[in-house]
Amino acid sequence: MRLTLLIGPTEATAARFRDIFSEKAATLLEQGVFAPDWNIVRLYAACADPEEIGVLRFKRGLDNPLVQRTLTSDFSSLIPFDLKAVAARHVVVSAAQLGSLLHTPAELKRLHDLLSPHFDDIRVVAHVDEQARLLAAHYDYAVGEGRRHGLDQEITLAARADWWQGALALRGQNEPYFGLFNDVQCPPQWLDYTALLSLWEDVFGAGNVSLLPLNTARLSSEDGAVVVEELLELNRSLGKVKSNGLSIVRSAATLARMRAFNDLLIRLCQIRDVACPRELWAQMLGSLSISGKTIQPGSLHAVSEHFRTENAALIARFPDLEAALTPDAPLAPYQEADTEFGFRATQYLAAYDFHLRNQSPSLEKKRAEVREAERAAAKFETLLDVQAGTPAQVKETACLLDRIKVNHQMVISGQFRPHNDLGAVDDEVISPAYAPAAPRKLPQGSSGNVIVGCMKNEAPYILEWIAYHRAIGVDNFLIYTNDSTDGTDEILGRLMEMGVVEHRNNDNWRGNSPQQHALNQALKEPVIQHADWIIHIDVDEFMNIRTGNGTLEDLFAAVPEATNFAMTWRLFGHNGVTELNDRFVIEQFDTCAPKYCPKPHTVWGFKTMFRNLGAYAKISCHRPNKLSEEFEDKVKWVNGSGQDMTRDAAHNGWRSSKSNIGYDLLQLNHYALRSAESFLIKRQRGRALHVDRSIGINYWIRMDWGDFRDITIQRNLPRLQAEYDGLMVDDILQHLHRNGLAWHRAQADALHKLPEFGDLYRQALRIKLNETERVAFALSLDTES
Repeated sequence: MRLTLLIGPTEATAARFRDIFSEKAATLLEQGVFAPDWNIVRLYAACADPEEIGVLRFKRGLDNPLVQRTLTSDFSSLIPFDLKAVAARHVVVSAAQLGSLLHTPAELKRLHDLLSPHFDDIRVVAHVDEQARLLAAHYDYAVGEGRRHGLDQEITLAARADWWQGALALRGQNEPYFGLFNDVQCPPQWLDYTALLSLWEDVFGAGNVSLLPLNTARLSSEDGAVVVEELLELNRSLGKVKSNGLSIVRSAATLARMRAFNDLLIRLCQIRDVACPRELWAQMLGSLSISGKTIQPGSLHAVSEHFRTENAALIARFPDLEAALTPDAPLAPYQEADTEFGFRATQYLAAYDFHLRNQSPSLEKKRAEVREAERAAAKFETLLDVQAGTPAQVKETACLLDRIKVNHQMVISGQFRPHNDLGAVDDEVISPAYAPAAPRKLPQGSSGNVIVGCMKNEAPYILEWIAYHRAIGVDNFLIYTNDSTDGTDEILGRLMEMGVVEHRNNDNWRGNSPQQHALNQALKEPVIQHADWIIHIDVDEFMNIRTGNGTLEDLFAAVPEATNFAMTWRLFGHNGVTELNDRFVIEQFDTCAPKYCPKPHTVWGFKTMFRNLGAYAKISCHRPNKLSEEFEDKVKWVNGSGQDMTRDAAHNGWRSSKSNIGYDLLQLNHYALRSAESFLIKRQRGRALHVDRSIGINYWIRMDWGDFRDITIQRNLPRLQAEYDGLMVDDILQHLHRNGLAWHRAQADALHKLPEFGDLYRQALRIKLNETERVAFALSLDTES
């Protein structure tokens, strides 16, 4: 299989290629070309020397010494997996970091060793422009990332014979917390295209590396597809692509201001021994912009002159480079621009000093994070016995352990660290109980608020779930079951006789899952067709409404314009409850995930409650799908705080994000585990949606959250009890419920005696992780992202 590897070396070019590949993915695949959606920063980090921490690696939390080894292992598994999933003869990857940041033979050898087992024809392409022009663009980028040195570095270097070695000689030790990164503070060695070509050819073979002219204007236009067609030697047109415009270049005066500010900020951080957050740094630099002329490449003619002879030789080898490597006309030698208007960096820094003092953690805090990571690493090693098993299992466990350690350091030092200061609801002090809600009277022909759900072997939990949701304003239930053996069908059958639910047998389901088959059939049911609101949730999910009297009517009154509520999960763990018993789920389990927890992906999953407008043609597991064009401007999605998230969710998506998470009015309490014994039974039962995936220790780790407490749903206990007691007056229903509970208890006893389940039970209870460690562990075990 052939691989075309685009190595930049400018990120703007590489990103534009990736955009086109993404936009035309289906058309490319029709012609046998596959552009995998690999994380290119991680690909670069998999090959980079462990100690060479660049700004990108630092910002992405990839500065752990284990990163290179761990990511190499990950890509060794990912590449064959992705290639097996598609029918392609040609793969194309665009990653500028490979060309601009990898600079040693050892680094390129790692890349070659990673790729060569899967590709027998690897061609490397660098898109280049005249050095002074690219230097001006690179300097703009570097100053935006914290560069403190002016272009006098490069002008001085131009007087030396060997640019590549001279640039590398200026490198020192990276000091990430102070913003001192070699790839930002030092001259770009990759401007020496002759040395770049030689380095890559030494590893990938003479004749396998090409230099092509960089035509930014053409690539950015609708004709960018033509560039791709020529590059990949396609025989059919890709058509037009979306133009993306040219990147905005800062004025020379702005860059002078920013550079002076960077130098002062770095010195201040060193004096105070603090680390300025990259987000705050960028915010401060953004306030320094003024209009004016940009740096003219002609003023850097000393750099152009340095490369004149070498460029002539490159043009002789690659004739298409002639226009690209022709320098701009010489201008007066470069001098840093005046900062104008009496600018003083000290004044701006003083204006931001309050934010700096409050947002910049001391390096002692950072050192404490390192100590925390070391403690967690020791804990992970006790949970994973690296020496047990076959050689292959030992190797796999060692790789997993490395991955967990890397993830943990990324989480504790970055934006994914879980915490509980989101929203306004107090989870520690329970408010007065909600008052009983008056019975609802539905208009003629309306089935009101309807839950459609799917169940299998859920007998002990059905009556609580039905009673709870009736108490908060659900009017009707349409429940599908398949292959139940614990009395679930009998309970639902009796409830149907009592006029409480509609029950449908789903044993003969077809397609990919029993759940989706049931949802497809539900659209034909009158109870769904005549519903005001449709809710698809499972029996382990409870709508926790926290406005007014805690009913659906109160929620709809709080956000009257909403047509779709994205009800974000809050995951509740087993809370130390090991044995299955007959107490209410919402009473037993009150420890849960933090409110702010963007990773792993399941924590912020949502289910949807939507007004029955006919806007969507399909109900799926988490949301309605296939929005009709005539309803494009008629649907309004809101999050659990009532905030608009239509742009994010109207067409796709099933999880909340950092920008749209909200729990203030509504959350979906998700009791995926319940007791440890209930987990064993769930493990044996299998899944309603992903029937081809088992529920093992990875599921337990992702779902067993217990570091925070939320008892807000318990305000519903009195009216839940009243509704539950009203159902249990029926002797037949009471008998069926007790039989179902007895079946589950007997099943738990039997599973304890089976080695596989006994080991799983003991392993689950042995795992003691805090919320940060759980994120790291879950991300490493995750097979569903």
